[in-house]
Amino acid sequence: MTIGIFDSGMGGISVLYEAMKYLPHENFIYYGDSKNAPYGVKTKEEVIDLSISICDKFIGMEVDAIVVACNTATSAAVKVLRKKYGIPIIGMEPALKPAVQNNHGKGIVVMATEMTLKEKKFSMLMSNVASNQKIYKVPASKIVTLVESNQFDERMINEVIKNYFSHISNFESIVLGCTHFIFIKNNLKDIFGEQIKIIDGNFGTVMQLKRKLEARGKLRREGKGSLKIMNSAGEKMINLSYELLEKLEVQNGN
Repeated sequence: MTIGIFDSGMGGISVLYEAMKYLPHENFIYYGDSKNAPYGVKTKEEVIDLSISICDKFIGMEVDAIVVACNTATSAAVKVLRKKYGIPIIGMEPALKPAVQNNHGKGIVVMATEMTLKEKKFSMLMSNVASNQKIYKVPASKIVTLVESNQFDERMINEVIKNYFSHISNFESIVLGCTHFIFIKNNLKDIFGEQIKIIDGNFGTVMQLKRKLEARGKLRREGKGSLKIMNSAGEKMINLSYELLEKLEVQNGN
């Protein structure tokens, strides 16, 4: 059993981390498209074409399932991908539903890329689960760029975050609608305090993948899984991918 996971670049490493944690016996291939990052400022058609190109690579490597570990690519391309390929395609969306379920009357901030926030998929999600909630949309593509370039200077990141939140008050949760933002989770906690809930969709995505594998009788119960990391921008970004995976392990006390 081999699972392909892809993202516009480094962000999906956070999904890969969760997948390896909860599905330790599976074989994973991760593809980061850092050469074309960020996806959030491209046209929908460009993102669809890039996503198909990556999935074609995965099919050539005989993967059994694909995780679109990118909210932007999911918004733009997941319907097309599911029609085109005969294997499970698991997408992502901002974890707005759990944020609403745990909300106590204050606002909810959704950080994502421009494309994710303007796509019909997100509008429908808001209508379905958050029609009576105060939602603050924060397009934060600059953070994607910082993660992609391995710039984790605390003061610089904190300044970027504060600028994004300068017009927002009276909120109680932040939904991370882009996988890159997992890497600034501690910055958000330092700035806003532990009382602000920070919610992402990674765990839910991995559990959906697990359910799909179980339903097809494909879930491996033993043996050590393998990992192969690829990146359209070459060796330097592959090395950074492994560094970020280690960063998450340290961040989570593993």
